[in-house]
Amino acid sequence: MTVESTAARKPRRSAGTRKSPSTKPELVQLLTPEGKRVKDAEYDKYVAEITPEELRGLYRDMVLTRRFDAEATSLQRQGELGLWASLLGQEAAQIGSGRATREDDYVFPTYREHGVAWCRGVDPTNLLGMFRGVNNGGWDPNSNNFQLYTIVIGSQTLHATGYAMGVAKDGADSAVIAYFGDGASSQGDVAESFTFSAVYNAPVVFFCQNNQWAISEPTEKQTRVPLYQRAQGYGFPGVRVDGNDVLACLAVTKWALERARSGEGPTLVEAYTYRMGAHTTSDDPSRYRGDEERLAWEAKDPILRLRRYLEASNHADEGFFAELEAESEALGKRVRDAVRAMPDPDHFAIFENAYADGHALVDEERAEFAAYQASFADEGGN
Repeated sequence: MTVESTAARKPRRSAGTRKSPSTKPELVQLLTPEGKRVKDAEYDKYVAEITPEELRGLYRDMVLTRRFDAEATSLQRQGELGLWASLLGQEAAQIGSGRATREDDYVFPTYREHGVAWCRGVDPTNLLGMFRGVNNGGWDPNSNNFQLYTIVIGSQTLHATGYAMGVAKDGADSAVIAYFGDGASSQGDVAESFTFSAVYNAPVVFFCQNNQWAISEPTEKQTRVPLYQRAQGYGFPGVRVDGNDVLACLAVTKWALERARSGEGPTLVEAYTYRMGAHTTSDDPSRYRGDEERLAWEAKDPILRLRRYLEASNHADEGFFAELEAESEALGKRVRDAVRAMPDPDHFAIFENAYADGHALVDEERAEFAAYQASFADEGGN
């Protein structure tokens, strides 16, 4: 069924402006916050055959992703990482959509898609090297069809669109999915991606995690209409899904990816969720939002929602949850040990791969840097 968002914001008005249209759109939901299964005539078929084992798998994915994320935040607070962008509260959007992809699909993330990386088989410890400053990414994108994290806001949607256009020209039976946030939806790169993907009917899914805060700016300060409705202006469908409902995210993303693979072109999926924590570890969300809002969304916790459903349906017992807790603690320890054991990077690695055939200017800069490094040794010897 479709339900109205209870957290839709009232548009703010300033003097001399027109009243904005309603911002209370419908969204796809298959699991209520209380963990009750509800029916949807259009999307039920995409999860109709899901087994109890697969449901437990989705729960395990979310729990372990949250545990890894919490460990990374703690490591940053201890000075082991330079920065960390938490996904707390967005596990259902990422795990549901990530598990909807096929092995031959290609994923273009931003920098917060730790749950999607988990689904694509990227070792969690590989995500941390860049944030520790010891490598430029940490994994081979083509090994898992999962591109490196993108710090430049919105640019990966253009990369995804270009790749999808290539997939279409090659006649491949696969799709591309690009992740971005509500803040990135205001970037020109995203608008260009929508234009090109529509005109060239590219097999790409644009997956927007609307966590309602672009650092300290609420979504209502960026748009007068719900984000998913922007797709209409470009000539392709958009749908809003309950981003805290892992089943709905799985179903809607499967639908969108099937559209792409069958030659029907792009889709915009807006996962309406909430960033429970800070934008990054350099941010203090208490300066721009109140506890009342956060507490209201904590009641819609995606992990608790699925646990309630598993327990009510007798799909999981206490033994399962206990084993998962032990696995979660083991993952935390493995991450801690791996980060602290990461070797310092080669100081001269920055000069590698700048040009395919080398460059005189890079050689000159390398020599200057070598002399600079040597000066420290000279000072130590005097």
